[in-house]
Amino acid sequence: MVDKESVSGNVKATEVNTAYETVRDSFMRAIDEVAKAQPQYSQSISNLQLDYIQTVKNVVHTTFAVQKQFVGDTWNTFPSSSAVSDQMARQTSDFTNNAIKAIDINNQLTINAIDAARENLKVYNRTVDTITEYNTNIAKAWNTYYNVSQQQQKQFFTKP
Repeated sequence: MVDKESVSGNVKATEVNTAYETVRDSFMRAIDEVAKAQPQYSQSISNLQLDYIQTVKNVVHTTFAVQKQFVGDTWNTFPSSSAVSDQMARQTSDFTNNAIKAIDINNQLTINAIDAARENLKVYNRTVDTITEYNTNIAKAWNTYYNVSQQQQKQFFTKP
């Protein structure tokens, strides 16, 4: 004779497992779709950065070409001071060198922060795995306890 409760329990467990698998699979499909677009996003961002750099270079080149032409045409009659020009060139060079050093430091800090974020994701994944294993063990222990308790109750109440 088949126990109606155990059959009913198995059907419910199967339905619940199927529902969980369906939800999990839906999440995984959505994540896979996001992952498929990631290389395109990376390439688009990289292209935008390169275009931005080229545009800034063009603006600097054009701006200084126009200023150089303006100064050459307009102020050609004023006496020039090579000391002032030399000082301006040195200060500009020093400023540029310091700016480049600051940019290099900022870039290294940014790369370190991204690397740290990746390491944190690895730690998070290991933590999730550990917590999942722990919770699974707790659930198994509880189910074992519950099943033994149910069997003992059946034995106690079915004794003549």
